[in-house]
Amino acid sequence: MAALVVAGIAVAASGAELPEKAAAVLATGRVIVAYSATGRAQLDAAIAALKDALGVPATLDETRERDVDTFPIDPERKDLVITLSRCYFTLGVVFAKGEDGEEDVYRKGKHWGLKGLRMNPTFVELEDREGFVDAVRRETDVDALYWACMNWVSVANFDRLAAIPAGIVGKTIAMLERVVELDETYDDYGAYRVLGSIWGALPRLPFGTYRKDLERARGYFCHVIDDSDLCDDGPPCAVDPACAEHLGNRRAFAEFYLIERRMWEKAAEVLQAVLDAPIGETDPLFNARAQDDARELLAQVQRRL
Repeated sequence: MAALVVAGIAVAASGAELPEKAAAVLATGRVIVAYSATGRAQLDAAIAALKDALGVPATLDETRERDVDTFPIDPERKDLVITLSRCYFTLGVVFAKGEDGEEDVYRKGKHWGLKGLRMNPTFVELEDREGFVDAVRRETDVDALYWACMNWVSVANFDRLAAIPAGIVGKTIAMLERVVELDETYDDYGAYRVLGSIWGALPRLPFGTYRKDLERARGYFCHVIDDSDLCDDGPPCAVDPACAEHLGNRRAFAEFYLIERRMWEKAAEVLQAVLDAPIGETDPLFNARAQDDARELLAQVQRRL
């Protein structure tokens, strides 16, 4: 969601004013805080401010979809709901990774994201009549689709095998494919990155539609990875500098394609390139996290060389 700065005050795309503590974190349209305990405290404060602005009581169980779904919020404040979903995802992937409460962070983000989608009466009507996937295929709100999906995929990662019969994989893939249709550049081509990761991370099941498919994963990654050795026969690599500047693209490519293919030397090369790259100014928080993840993955890969 792009946030505009008007007279020093950040406003969401709908024109709704962001709470001061949230505005300080999201004034550029991205979550920008230091990769530190201080930055985490700022993000926690932004989340608390957003919930306060939405009138969310302390007694609301955000880990329960029904409780969040039925909590009344003025539709004019939809952008704040989706911003809350985005902030929860950022908290989970950047700061809460490996903690006991990590899954619940994503679960909360997923529920607010889905609520954002369902604040559109047309979406609700289509979901009730034709099902979630059909509603997704006609949804036009990229922000709502993407951040609900990012949190949902992160929840599913805790039990990938169970996510298949539960229909989560099919639903989240449909959401990402719809994002690609609407705006493939969103979040530095993030939908391609996540689609590649999903197909590379799925279990190797003996049957069924949703099982590991590394060729399909490669095809998605080749939209965001400039690698003539691996992408010359697939879709053209994106030439937008944002692809290279977002270090998570290469980190995910190494983790969910190269390592899965046991291409240890190539994986080491790509991960080292992530570590050698500048953090940059566009998305420093996620890039700092990507470098920490790359450092951990590289140590694992080097034991295979």
